[in-house]
Amino acid sequence: MAARTRYAPDRGLTARMTATMFLLGLVFVAFIAAIVGIGAATHASDAVVVLFALVLGGGAAIGSLFYSDKIALRTAGAVEVSPQQAPQLHGVVDRVCALADMPKPRVAIANTPIPNAFATGRNADKAVLCVTTGLMNRLETDELEGVIAHELSHVAHKDVQVMTIASFLAIVAAVLIRISFYGELFGGGGRGRGGNNSSALPILAVLMLVSIIVYAISFLLIRLLSRYRELAADRSGALLTGQPSALKSALIKVSSGMNRIPTRDLRAAEPLNAFFFAPAMRLNNAGTSLSTIFSTHPSLERRLAELDKVQQQLSGAR
Repeated sequence: MAARTRYAPDRGLTARMTATMFLLGLVFVAFIAAIVGIGAATHASDAVVVLFALVLGGGAAIGSLFYSDKIALRTAGAVEVSPQQAPQLHGVVDRVCALADMPKPRVAIANTPIPNAFATGRNADKAVLCVTTGLMNRLETDELEGVIAHELSHVAHKDVQVMTIASFLAIVAAVLIRISFYGELFGGGGRGRGGNNSSALPILAVLMLVSIIVYAISFLLIRLLSRYRELAADRSGALLTGQPSALKSALIKVSSGMNRIPTRDLRAAEPLNAFFFAPAMRLNNAGTSLSTIFSTHPSLERRLAELDKVQQQLSGAR
């Protein structure tokens, strides 16, 4: 997935990500089989509902893929900057791109105290890197380089495409849940093959239940995949720069810095958590909890532990 760049692949994480995508594929096949089974008990108008959900879900996925950069920049309130406007930031990006042997993305800055960064775009030629003023004010140059190497790893490994494909099933299931709910709400759920509302098979209720189950499973698998991809970006970014300690320091500063950000600002930034270098939320000192399962990112402790392994790997190679 990282062809034409010098980002190192991680076979272990790649195997786990592949297994997760395979499980998503199985869920998708089971979902389609369930829909076909439900369709056998309905007439044509109900099949149109499912087709509509597939088209709408596909359109939403394609739209998010092609316009992810514009949507993310607008949500962050970021503006693109030239090398003359931000020479230090552009200099760091130039160095990382030279190390990775990849095209330079557009560079943007978001004027916010939240210390963070993200990179998005459907491919390396359409990518954009955004860094907040809070991040630039808090990090040293080598730490900023580590964060940017992490973010550009997402671009090199085509993470936007992978996550868009992975999210398609969840989008379709969410659409069907909404359609089924309103169909039941307005009395359309008991229709059978002959249009008899007293049919024993409540079609829309069954469809809604199946869609809820599929959405829940796919949601958890997508979050698991997202956490794997963050670990892979940490690892490949640290190997590229050769300074895992700088990335560790950046992670600690960014995560601890979130505790000084007003709660309302963190909530406003939540829509970008899947893109961010670190989630816009306060550190949870309670250790592993149920919330970890629903998180887009691994815990800080897990990320630091994995970077320690990279440090040992680099030390052993010298």
